[in-house]
Amino acid sequence: MKKWMPIIIAVIATIPGVMMRLLGVDVHSNPIAITLITAVAIFSASFILTWACEVMQIDIPQAVAVALVALIAVLPEYAVDMYFTWMAGQHPESGYVHYAVANMTGANRLLIGVGWSVIILIFAFKFRKKVVIESSHKTELFFLMIATLYAITIPLKGALNLFDSVILIGIFVWYISIIIRKPVEDEEVEGPAKVIADLPKQTRLIVTWVLFLISALVIFADAELFSESIVASGKLLGINEFLLVQWLAPIASEAPEFIVAITFALRGNAGLALGSLISSKLNQWTLLVGMIPLVYSVSSGSTNHMPLETMQMHELLLTAAQSAFAIALIAGLVAGKKEALLLLSLFMLQFLSPFYDTKLPQYIPNTKPHDTVLMTFSTIYIIFTIILVVMHPKRFVSIIKGYKTGLPNKG
Repeated sequence: MKKWMPIIIAVIATIPGVMMRLLGVDVHSNPIAITLITAVAIFSASFILTWACEVMQIDIPQAVAVALVALIAVLPEYAVDMYFTWMAGQHPESGYVHYAVANMTGANRLLIGVGWSVIILIFAFKFRKKVVIESSHKTELFFLMIATLYAITIPLKGALNLFDSVILIGIFVWYISIIIRKPVEDEEVEGPAKVIADLPKQTRLIVTWVLFLISALVIFADAELFSESIVASGKLLGINEFLLVQWLAPIASEAPEFIVAITFALRGNAGLALGSLISSKLNQWTLLVGMIPLVYSVSSGSTNHMPLETMQMHELLLTAAQSAFAIALIAGLVAGKKEALLLLSLFMLQFLSPFYDTKLPQYIPNTKPHDTVLMTFSTIYIIFTIILVVMHPKRFVSIIKGYKTGLPNKG
């Protein structure tokens, strides 16, 4: 029973959030408490989902497992962002469009700025080594590179529409069609997932799918309450709700994935940890972004593009620029302290943009401070990317040549 305690605790932790949804609790009655309770529920459900994904790969065909895990792994983030997008379609005059873009860009920038860099730093300080990424991840890097190049065109053309959905979701489908042809690899299951994996096959299947069902129901049940309570909490505390949606919501939904990756890094398998976060970034940058105009279109009942303002376009450009720089930085499939500190430092500098917003008008009159900060950091990322491409062109040629199979022996 002791071995089952993490799973039992995680399931119990989801109950208060679900009960609030079933009881129809008013989000404005106590938004701060509701935010905390639903965040814990989504956080716990994300862990359950992670464990179920690990076990699932034992019992179903590898091709199916790869496709399902790719879709399911970022379900918590999808649920929150799709809620904001759906409400934006229902109420286009509201701030929901702003929230949808904020949540998506925040999740993507956190994944690279904090997720990638922390994994590399943990491994570097504990083992005194650089992280070596398996050449099989050239597949993810190639498709991430393609998606990033396309994403840069979105703010340049000034719209996010159904055509973008077709392209980005198409890139994701193309990626899946490649990785399902990879050979089967024995995955070592550890922790709570191993407890489930050790069950007899029939029992294991039942438990795995029950955990999938529980996590999915919890995530969808709490997505609305969590999203609305964050906005309400921001208004109540006098904090910019845009910033809470952009940074707090992704932390709650992606923390379990970060924790699992950190655990792998501490055990000495940082290549696998970073590889999984690269895959997550690709999923978010293709499927998540591609779903936004599609959901908006269904919700609004029209094929019109999503009405984005200048600042939202600048947020998208900064996110794409950071992605391009990160790819260029690890294109050699090796990353150490210097790369990690550069990623983390640039992220933290742009993360502090609210501070610049208040100070910048003193030095640059008649300017929109937040837009200026976003464009400044986008420019920095793009310049650094160009420098790395010029300095190491063979790295990018290798990624392009190695995308088809991504097998280690293909180099």
